[in-house]
Amino acid sequence: MQFRHELKHEINNLDMMILRQRLRAVMRTDSHALNGQYEIRSLYFDNLDDKALKEKINGVNIREKYRIRLYNNDVSMIRLERKFKCGNLSHKDSSVLTQEQAQAIANGDIEWMTRTNNEVMLGFYTRIKNEGLAPKVIVDYTREPFIFGPGNVRVTLDYDIRTSIRCTDFLNPDCVTIPIKDSPCILEVKWDNYLPDIIRDAVQLDGRRSGAFSKYAACRMYD
Repeated sequence: MQFRHELKHEINNLDMMILRQRLRAVMRTDSHALNGQYEIRSLYFDNLDDKALKEKINGVNIREKYRIRLYNNDVSMIRLERKFKCGNLSHKDSSVLTQEQAQAIANGDIEWMTRTNNEVMLGFYTRIKNEGLAPKVIVDYTREPFIFGPGNVRVTLDYDIRTSIRCTDFLNPDCVTIPIKDSPCILEVKWDNYLPDIIRDAVQLDGRRSGAFSKYAACRMYD
């Protein structure tokens, strides 16, 4: 399992404008971005005791979470993702879902997953059956992604974070999301074995420290 380094910083709008100019000068935009950005919709899962939420709030060092993610409202780009966190290290596995499979999961229809050999799907199925994982909240936001070859670096600027209110119908266009209170901008920096100095310098902001902001936790505050 290949872990990547991951740091997050809460920043303000002025910070984001400064960083955007710096990053454009030294990195290239992700090829999947449209006009330099894309929209992300995620459906997060948790158990009856809100294990994932409590572990995040309590600062548990080793965590695992599942989500279904959709990019730019494109139903041909739906993924089931399993993310492991160990301190500032992370690892993500994913599996492509069809529109029908994603809707079935959102509706609680999961028995079809027993007929696959996909390890991510089988792990997800096991967690649902053993721990009662269920859809909890939809999280929408806008992302500006930048990539840099050496170090396999990915830097993202996330903003306009929105949450659903008691709606987990992931693919329903009428499922409206609203901005979270005091929604920050989030700078995320991810890399493999080393972070090149040119990128380290570009993302440096005076008085900003790495934090543990969670879009999932922030959006669950509206339950």
